[in-house]
Amino acid sequence: MKRRNFLGTIGAGAAPMAAPAQSTSAASPKPLSIGLIGCGGRGSYLAQETLAVKAAGNPVDLKAVCDIYQPRLERLSTRLKAKPFSSAAAMLGEGAVDAVIVATPDRTHLPLALQAIRAGKDVYCEKPLSHWSQFDLLKQFVAEARKSKAVVQVGAQWVSDPIWTTAAQRIKQGAIGKVVHAQTGYFRYGDGGERGMPVEDPNAQPGRGLDWLAFQGDGQARPFSVSRFFQWRMYMDYAGGPIMDLYPHPLTRLLKALNVGMPERVVAVGGRYLFDGGREVPDTVDVLIEYPGGPSVSVLGTQGNASGLDTVIRGSEGTVTFDKSFGMTFTPRPGGEGASMTLNSQPFVQDHLSDWLHCIRTRQTPRCDIELGYTVQVALIMAMRSLTGRKVAFWNSSRETITMG
Repeated sequence: MKRRNFLGTIGAGAAPMAAPAQSTSAASPKPLSIGLIGCGGRGSYLAQETLAVKAAGNPVDLKAVCDIYQPRLERLSTRLKAKPFSSAAAMLGEGAVDAVIVATPDRTHLPLALQAIRAGKDVYCEKPLSHWSQFDLLKQFVAEARKSKAVVQVGAQWVSDPIWTTAAQRIKQGAIGKVVHAQTGYFRYGDGGERGMPVEDPNAQPGRGLDWLAFQGDGQARPFSVSRFFQWRMYMDYAGGPIMDLYPHPLTRLLKALNVGMPERVVAVGGRYLFDGGREVPDTVDVLIEYPGGPSVSVLGTQGNASGLDTVIRGSEGTVTFDKSFGMTFTPRPGGEGASMTLNSQPFVQDHLSDWLHCIRTRQTPRCDIELGYTVQVALIMAMRSLTGRKVAFWNSSRETITMG
């Protein structure tokens, strides 16, 4: 199987608008047929959560699965009783699915999502929306998603916790006045998400049943190694460390609440301070993001210490605090008007999938739509450019370009 068959032709034109799934009646809608691209750890987890959504009464069927590694494909297709495909193009071309879930390594997210919307499918794309080097491709995807009106949900599922909807509403209503500063972060100990990724077969070789060319996507051609294939989050060719793997979660929910649009400038500092031994991606990064007229947003974190910090939004008239157990508290400034309010977090992973399925049927806007995903991804790409280039990244809003200074 050739790489172009898996990723599709990036220069192809956009498909017509994805059509809503048909229903047999208002009371008994036709089950949505879903195709899953990527049968590794994350894909298998999302398959499990989709089955849980179905068991809860949402009419949905996982009809097809796709992977470039044959053992994973066979394992998951057997468990789900879903039709296996080694090529996304073949799965999409058959027309047996209404929508797809993309759960592959970062570099192949956008090419596969593009291929899907061009085939008239709605898309659930795991975070990050793109690899950090794919800014031009990101802009192309956003333009085509807007034109096709495809329902795109980015898999930053923390935003489906209802406390963030409440926070966004309260901030919009002026409950804390003008927002001037916000902080969030992601702290943990260990590199289990990178070096800890299991090597399923130490003797694996590229060829039939393992498409190394497709795995590398539009990146630099490299000699095959089992570590690069199975532990891809260790390498800058396929991942970006905390900025791309961890920070989409706290930053997406924060920007959902703030609704601030594109950043003005971004600076990031950090490096590989603790973990090495072949790992290329950093383990500690601090990011500062400035938005036009404010606020200033900091995203801090390390994989060398699990002592984290609360997410805090500071306004001229009060403060919103999200503690480390995801409880939320509104506090007016001393002597200010209004009463304190506390809310507790609710489950959100299945709600995020259910929201996407609901929006496929209704053609409404999902909670982490392409517009929110775009603003988050631009900030993350600017952070990566700042970190790797040791410069400040600036956003040109009229041209939608990033410059370094």
